[in-house]
Amino acid sequence: MLGGGIFYWMYRGFDFSKLVEANERIDWWWMAFSLIPGIMAQVFRGLRWKQTLEPLDEHPGTMNCIHAVFISYAASLIIPRSGEVARCGVLRKYDGVSFSKAIGTVVTERIIDSALVLLFTLIIFLLSIPTFMNFFDQTGISLVGWLNGFTLTGYVVTAICLLVTVFFIYLLIRRLTVFAKIKRILKDVRDGVFSLKDVKNIPLFSFYTLAIWISYFFHFYLTFFCFEFTESLGVMTALIAFAVGSIAVIVPTPNGLGAWHIAVKTILVLSGVSLASDAEMFVLIVHTIQTALIPLLGVYSIIALSMKKPLYQA
Repeated sequence: MLGGGIFYWMYRGFDFSKLVEANERIDWWWMAFSLIPGIMAQVFRGLRWKQTLEPLDEHPGTMNCIHAVFISYAASLIIPRSGEVARCGVLRKYDGVSFSKAIGTVVTERIIDSALVLLFTLIIFLLSIPTFMNFFDQTGISLVGWLNGFTLTGYVVTAICLLVTVFFIYLLIRRLTVFAKIKRILKDVRDGVFSLKDVKNIPLFSFYTLAIWISYFFHFYLTFFCFEFTESLGVMTALIAFAVGSIAVIVPTPNGLGAWHIAVKTILVLSGVSLASDAEMFVLIVHTIQTALIPLLGVYSIIALSMKKPLYQA
């Protein structure tokens, strides 16, 4: 609902008949080509996940890991953030992998990916400070103004609230661990979280991690060549838009619906796309096609797995 509201607000005055007119001017071969790195990003994610599970004495099939990742993205389109649970359930069903251990490895993945995105964004930010300042001005975001809105009392109250929240979570976990089953589950999750320290081939893990995000970038960047008004913007503009878009998808909407559109559109306009309607058309077409790829891969994996016999019946 949140994504739909943002999307409606952004496109409430958009002339959708322009999409029909633009069809003849779009290079669809580039669009099709851009889908390949999008698929590869998920394949690399499946390969990396398999690697993080091995130190836990869990050895799922390679294709099962990839299918699980495909299904997880499709599930998140229906219920945001549900994909993590879905993919762990797939490996539980078809390989007997401990669900709690798998969840732990997913947490580790998220931490690593988030740190990488933040580092990447920081580097791009330092290289393109004027563009980001314009972005904050155009979107009404002012970090300094937001921080200045807090008084000393506000900072103290916020800090106390955070400490109290952490303390009560700690007490809750302590009480829950009285029960042996829950204690075992929490231990499995903990082992999963710390599985990275026992990964045998760290260089390969690093390669998979970089390959995931390089693939995501080219999944986005290659679409620039589909449109006359973006093909000459350059790699730096694509990097800035990619960084901002990657942060925007944190908003709990299906594939960043709405938030991604606004973020990327703003960067395109600031970077030289003269007509806002062109930028709106770009993000609408690119997001729609790339989002459509996700359920297709999910359906493919569901069909492929349906031909296999489950090892575990829940």
